[in-house]
Order: sequence, then C-alpha cells, then structure tokens
Amino acid sequence: MVGFGILIILIVVIAVFVMQAPTTWKTSEVVRTPDESFENIPDYPFAPNYVTVHGYRVHYVDEGPKSGKAILLMHGQPSWSYLYRHMIPLLANLGYRVIAPDLVGFGKSDKPLNRDDHNYQMHIDTMNEVIKELDLTDVSLFAQDWGGLIGLRMVAASPQRFGRIMLSNTGLPAMGGLKGLLSYPLFKLMVMREGKPESIGDNGEFRFTRWVAWAKHTPSFDLADLFQQSTTRELSDTELAGYSAPFPDEKYMAAIRKFPMMVPSQLRQNQRVMDEVFAKWDKPFLTAFGDSDPVTKGRDKIWHKVVPGAAGQPHTTVKDGAHFIQEDKPEELVEIFDAFIKAEQ
Repeated sequence: MVGFGILIILIVVIAVFVMQAPTTWKTSEVVRTPDESFENIPDYPFAPNYVTVHGYRVHYVDEGPKSGKAILLMHGQPSWSYLYRHMIPLLANLGYRVIAPDLVGFGKSDKPLNRDDHNYQMHIDTMNEVIKELDLTDVSLFAQDWGGLIGLRMVAASPQRFGRIMLSNTGLPAMGGLKGLLSYPLFKLMVMREGKPESIGDNGEFRFTRWVAWAKHTPSFDLADLFQQSTTRELSDTELAGYSAPFPDEKYMAAIRKFPMMVPSQLRQNQRVMDEVFAKWDKPFLTAFGDSDPVTKGRDKIWHKVVPGAAGQPHTTVKDGAHFIQEDKPEELVEIFDAFIKAEQ
C-alpha cells in the first residue's frame, strides 16, 4: 500500500508539471488576412506600418508627430488596434506620437495557424521586440484587457523605456508558491468541467471558466455579439463588422480562441514581476477602470496598494464604462491620460 501511495503521488506530481504552460516557443506557419478585408472600415483611416520580429510581421499604427512624446496603446482579446480608432486622432492632435500595435494573431499582424503556436511568453517576446525595433523611450503606456497582461510584462522586461503607466480594465494575474504551481492545472480541469457551453453567460452572470470554455469550443465565435455585450454604447453594424474584419473564417481565429485559456498560465512568473518590479515602481501609475465591467471591476485597488507610484495619483472610476471602455468613453480616457502625462512634465 505504501508503494501504491507513492506511485499515486508521483503520478500527481508529474501531471502537475505536464499541465504547466510552456514558456518556450518557436515561429510557426501563419496566414495573413487579405487587405481587402480591411477596406471601408469606418473611422480607421490610418496608414499601415509593419515590422518583422522573430519571424512574424507585426502591424502597428503610428500617428502624430515623430518628435512627440510616445504613447503606446495596447489592446487585448479579441480586439485589435481598431479599438483605439477614436482615441488615436485625439491624442495625435494633442502632439503625441501614438503607437498602437496589433498583437500577433490579431488585426493586420501575422496569424499563427495553430492554437498551440500561441503562448503567453511568445506574445511578451514579440511585443518587446517591437518597441526595441522602434526604439521607443519615455513611453506612456495605456493598457486594457490583455494589453495589461502583456504590456506590464513589457514594462518589467524594459523598465527604462517606460515613463508612466495607465491601466483600464486589466490586471496581471499572479500567485506564488505551491498555489501558483497548482492553480493553472486546476484551472484547466475547471474549464474541462464546463463542457461546451452554448453561451458566454450563465443565468446572466459572468463566470470566467465558462467564458474560456465557450471561446475554445463554440462552433461560431460571434464577435459582433461579444463586443455589443461588452459595451454600454450601442455599436453600429459597420463598427461591429470592423471587429470581425481580421477573422474572415476559422483558420484566422487561433489566437482569439486560445487567449482566454492563457490568462492564468504564468502566475508564478507574474508574481515575481509584481514583487521585483511593481512593488518598487515609483514612476507615475494611474488607474481608470469602468464601473460596468464584470471582469475587472474592483481590481484597480490591487494596484493602489502594491505600486508606490500609484500613491497620490488621481485614480478614477469611469461611469458607464464597460469592458471595452475605449468604445464607451474615448474622449474621457484621452482627457484623463493627457492630464496624467502633463502633470509629470
């Protein structure tokens, strides 16, 4: 019996390590959304710019004077730089150089074909290389959704390139020790228990594991419905079509299906970043979360407690701001961001 017990423990230990997320990756086969898919998209007149990093062609918007203070706008899943179409010209008109990249797998950037080609580390590494190629310094980061999970890791990798940070509806899932080791395997099991849900909601309540299972299994990834559910403003049919433009069929959707599963995939690495970088971050740090986002509501308080640079800042809760707050309150976000940057000059 003792031997059998040891065998069970050994199997469990092996399973825990096997179920950890990979932290290595290699460049893989891609598809590119045809240019004609992006024709006639409303309010997105920006000239395309491309840089090749680690074998992937990454698209980015680059508006405003090149001599202006650099602003980096980081989007999340399943959006792309189109999400910032209302904020970009406002910021550019204020004299900023506005950079809004499309993550690999999104927008006009290359799209790896297989879901397993996407892991958290790959997206951190590729975006880090983008800002190195553009040689951005004294960057003011604005991040929402996965833009925070990736953008904050970019800050941790190159803190000398960033001067200030503003977060909206995002975070950095972190957990150390044994809990951090066990949580991702347990999370994967919880997602499996959800089965193949037919809808994102469950009796009107948001449950993250259900959302992950839906994104993974749904036969039809209805982007238009997802975006409309995640904003307080009524989006037009043409605006909703703009969000669907990068994904004309299933083969382009590997990233948007995989990203939700990746959220807690680097808990221990993120905890080290929290402890070694953000617990010591004394540069300006601001939050402006929406009051109508069930995903991140209240999580801004974590940053107020942890980050020294958040002390004394005019943190705000944006009224009627849902998850995709850039759609609901672009002018207000620009005003907050502009005042935040100018206050430190």
